[in-house]
Amino acid sequence: MRDTLGVLLAGGAGERLFPLTRDRAKPAVPFAGQYRIIDITLSNCINSDLRHVYILTQYKALSLNRHIREGWGPVVANELGEFIEILPPMQRVSKSWYQGTADAVYQNIYSIGSEEPKYILILSGDHIYKMNYGLMMQQHKASGADVTLATLPIHPDQVSAFGVVEVAKNGEVTGFEEKPKETKTRSPWTPDMVDVSMGIYIFNTDILLPELIKDAEDPDSKHDFGHDILPKLLGRFKMMAYNFVDENKQRALYWRDVGTLEAYYEANMDVAGVTPIFNLYDKSWPMRTRSYQYPPAKFVFGEIGRTGMAINSIVASGSIVSGSVVRNSVLSHDVRVNSYADVDSSIIFSHVNIGRHCRIRHAIIDRDVHIPDGTVIGYDQQEDRKNYFVSPSGLTVVTRDYSVYENPVSPEFLQQNENTW
Repeated sequence: MRDTLGVLLAGGAGERLFPLTRDRAKPAVPFAGQYRIIDITLSNCINSDLRHVYILTQYKALSLNRHIREGWGPVVANELGEFIEILPPMQRVSKSWYQGTADAVYQNIYSIGSEEPKYILILSGDHIYKMNYGLMMQQHKASGADVTLATLPIHPDQVSAFGVVEVAKNGEVTGFEEKPKETKTRSPWTPDMVDVSMGIYIFNTDILLPELIKDAEDPDSKHDFGHDILPKLLGRFKMMAYNFVDENKQRALYWRDVGTLEAYYEANMDVAGVTPIFNLYDKSWPMRTRSYQYPPAKFVFGEIGRTGMAINSIVASGSIVSGSVVRNSVLSHDVRVNSYADVDSSIIFSHVNIGRHCRIRHAIIDRDVHIPDGTVIGYDQQEDRKNYFVSPSGLTVVTRDYSVYENPVSPEFLQQNENTW
């Protein structure tokens, strides 16, 4: 991987994760108590021995930038030329913000070219999975490919959310269709499934950079890899599919797009379960993050009706469960759950104080929130809507200002802005 540059796209606005992305970038949203979403992809990079990584940020990136600088800068050896470096929009070749995934890479073409990589690995910072990119690179080189796409088999009913890849039996890509309503394409390896793009691409640098320049000059382009770059390369260059090899070591492949509140919630509930599908405790594939100097988590009081305990839950350092019960939940750093409170099936971000006699279930509590004594959340959606954000599925999200939210993200808005950075 020494001649490979990783370009990690982390500038998405994350509208579907509102209100968690109201004040932070989507890749900076906490995950599994002590991580951020972007930590998963960065851990894959380090575990794959990829140590030259540019991170392209854009929207509300302060906390993300700080997390990368303080948590990931020390991981690589700068004296050996290694780096994990943030590239904010610099408007070096354009006066606009990133117009799509391809445009984001194009606007940083000077920085990419200055590294003189032989290969460019395009990654996304908002998915949960384990993957050895080195194995993908081995296939790319061995096959003599100009472009390699990582693919994942899914059920045909789900294709409208993905780029569908038509693959020959020898692994060569013969067709590509971005987010069709339906498809007759089937995987040559699993005939009842459809191969779709994971948004992970390896390009030979001498192929990609000229194509990015052409795309930037095309006024009709959406400047997106799936919509524009890949279809234009198809048939002109050798494009291969790489069948996803899951380092999670479970019977079913694990790859999750946590771009919606419901998907994000379910992924967190999984890691808190007794036998999670996504294994955070695999020493052969460690998950890294920024280190915080908090004391160990503590559970106090053992009286009848006032016992501090957490069941089937993750509790991060600095947290105190004081005479209260936490079930099936994820508690981030520095959370205080006071006596006689009951927290069930919820995600609690850092620096939250939950008062006495509170009852909270099926909720996400954002950081720095103080929940007054006796507050009830998640038991009456009509009452919750008076003070908090409630998703269509009934998930209650509590933010710092306790404002009543009207969700600004309509289906029409999402359709019009699906590729906006």
